[in-house]
Amino acid sequence: MKNLVILGGGYGGMRVLARLLPNQLPKDVSITLIDRVPYHCLKTEYYALAAGTISDQHIRVSYPEHPRLKIQYGDITEINIDDKQIHLQGQEPVTYDDLIIGLGCEDKYHNVPGADIYTHSIQSIEKSRKTYQTLNNLPSGAIVSIVGAGLSGIELASELNESRPDLKVKLFDRGNRILSAFPERLSKYVENWFNSRSVEVINNSNITRVEEGILYNHEDQIKSDVIVWTAGIQPNKVVREMNAEKDKQGRIILTKYHNIPNNEHVYVVGDCASLPHAPSAQLAEGQAEQIVQVLLKRWKGESLPESLPVIKLKGIMGSLGKKHGFGLVAERPITGRVARLIKSGILWMYKYHNG
Repeated sequence: MKNLVILGGGYGGMRVLARLLPNQLPKDVSITLIDRVPYHCLKTEYYALAAGTISDQHIRVSYPEHPRLKIQYGDITEINIDDKQIHLQGQEPVTYDDLIIGLGCEDKYHNVPGADIYTHSIQSIEKSRKTYQTLNNLPSGAIVSIVGAGLSGIELASELNESRPDLKVKLFDRGNRILSAFPERLSKYVENWFNSRSVEVINNSNITRVEEGILYNHEDQIKSDVIVWTAGIQPNKVVREMNAEKDKQGRIILTKYHNIPNNEHVYVVGDCASLPHAPSAQLAEGQAEQIVQVLLKRWKGESLPESLPVIKLKGIMGSLGKKHGFGLVAERPITGRVARLIKSGILWMYKYHNG
């Protein structure tokens, strides 16, 4: 019996399970899924959990059940591709025949002193819970500084403004305008939304140091009761320490079939993979679809196609609280209630098909 080991029950891992189970998994293959927590987490919604507008239950999806699916919980300490073993803290190593690495990402602090010590995070469900508890316990008038005005920072700032309008929210962005990679129309819409609700957007910022209760923008001291870091990501530490070729961001370089060069038994999906697009749930799912097709052919001893189709991304959606949103669909900018409804619909469909 061959053992396919999947590291991480994120969007990529879940899509692999959905495509192989219940009927496509060959009879001589079993699956072992390894994760820290006993459910799939909707990471795209961690901002709302941290802001206190949704509960844990709303962002949890049960893993599928199957006689040849084993789910093992634990902290992964090492991926040894030479011995084909996964080392877990306090447990016996797990041996694989084929491996899919989907361990996701963690915060990247860009060597800013104190950022890893004095800031809160929304990169994991555990950290998002802690951030929620801290924000929820703040007194009225407290200052919350959010470093990073990408999608996560914008959604957290807007959601927090709705759940705790008594707080003073500051959003720090390195660029001349937030969402600089998007059409200017979207940037203006989001900035106007923040201005109308007294969320302070600080452009051209450069966070040089963080101390307890103090954020340094350039050299200006900014008092902050809570600082949340959303200013960049990097692959999971275990992946960064792997003996494999990586790009400048620490992501693993892959062949066109999503496996490590010269090793057709190790695949990488999602935030840890070096791909031409920015990491996203959509991209991880698109990768997972292709990995499943490659695995099925290799298991059957069939030849692979000369190339795989380009993964097409449908767009990107962001929320501004519960009633407004923004996004790009087929490269067309959309704003307002329609954008928020589309995002809510996508989330509902995902939970419906995976729950």
